Amino acid sequence: MSYQPFAANGVAESFCRYGRSNLWYRGPQRSLDVPYVTCIGDQETFGRFVETPYAAGLERILSRRCINLGSLFVGAEALYRDEGLQEIADSAEMCILQLPSVAGQTNRFYRVHPRRNDRFVAPAQELVDLFPEVDFTDIHFVRHLLNRLKFVSGTRFLTVAEELRLKWVEKIGSFLRSVSTPVILLWLDVQAEDDGQSLGDPVAIQPEMFDALKSSSVQSLRVNLRTSGESDDLEDVIFGTLQQPIAEHMIGPAAHRRIAEILSRTILDM
Repeated sequence: MSYQPFAANGVAESFCRYGRSNLWYRGPQRSLDVPYVTCIGDQETFGRFVETPYAAGLERILSRRCINLGSLFVGAEALYRDEGLQEIADSAEMCILQLPSVAGQTNRFYRVHPRRNDRFVAPAQELVDLFPEVDFTDIHFVRHLLNRLKFVSGTRFLTVAEELRLKWVEKIGSFLRSVSTPVILLWLDVQAEDDGQSLGDPVAIQPEMFDALKSSSVQSLRVNLRTSGESDDLEDVIFGTLQQPIAEHMIGPAAHRRIAEILSRTILDM
């Protein structure tokens, strides 16, 4: 099953579902009846606004079927909870896991939507007690929530950030332990040009978090990238007129080619 929402310029982004998974992935749907490699991740793996995501490029280089399981707005929560996704990964020859954002997960301070992990559902009483001056009724997205908390009190925000980092390692580690397939960890560190920080992440992945997961994988890669808006890649990105502000914050075709090349070299050397 698939559908294609059309952008303002008439270009379609295709979505599909696989097996028992509740998530929508990059289409078109591919057969899982033959040996395959899974590429799991969020919007970078999905390849929003690009014709050939890195999963497709990797398939061309390796001549091995690579299933794009990139899903928009997925975070650690969906990886941890979606049994259907774990089944698909478990049946693959190899799994490439793009590490998701830290913020998109339910924790002792707030709940997120089980599939759209960018959606803030409700604060827990602990968060209300920690930030009594914050009105949560007009907050609908996790990034907005965290930026608001950080603005109100950087000191108290550190308590929330520490909880998120601990839970993130716990949930990603649980996913890795549940999959019998060899897993390559892929950290796509998309940085902002002005300060060198991970783009748009109030709580970014830290090297020690990455290191804590390495023992549960066969290989781990950190790839530093720039967005299409900060490179010469924007002219090759496919987007409608009203979508340019979003497209500028996505990685472009050249970045996807680079990821595919790095992954292919790693796999061939294994």
